[in-house]
Amino acid sequence: MEGILVPIFICVVLPVAIVAIIYWERVNNDNKRTQVLIKAIEANNDIDADKLAEALAKPRKTAKEILNGRLLKGCIFTLIGVACEIFALVQYFSHDADTSFLDSIEASGIIGGVSLAIGISFLIVYFVTRKQVSCAGNEE
Repeated sequence: MEGILVPIFICVVLPVAIVAIIYWERVNNDNKRTQVLIKAIEANNDIDADKLAEALAKPRKTAKEILNGRLLKGCIFTLIGVACEIFALVQYFSHDADTSFLDSIEASGIIGGVSLAIGISFLIVYFVTRKQVSCAGNEE
């Protein structure tokens, strides 16, 4: 019975708890912003409620910040993937005839391949959207 409880807690209870905590935090932040706006409107001290609401709004990232984030993530994942693949190749060519050793090579190769694919996809999205953002920036 104890053998099945740990996987259930890890696979079911933990993700539900994480989602509930994140949702509760967002609702709590929205309630705090609303309370500040209500207090400002009730005080009526010649405060522009629209500007106050705009100041308390969630900060939005600009297109340039989003692009830089994608470039950073793409570079990080690609370099991790390349490093894992190089490690796997070096281990593969320098190992003895031990068959259990291949498991670690397979793990680092799979992790490297997945990381490399994610990094390359981030870089592709960066280069495609960079052209769109630069075209939109020229039109303005």
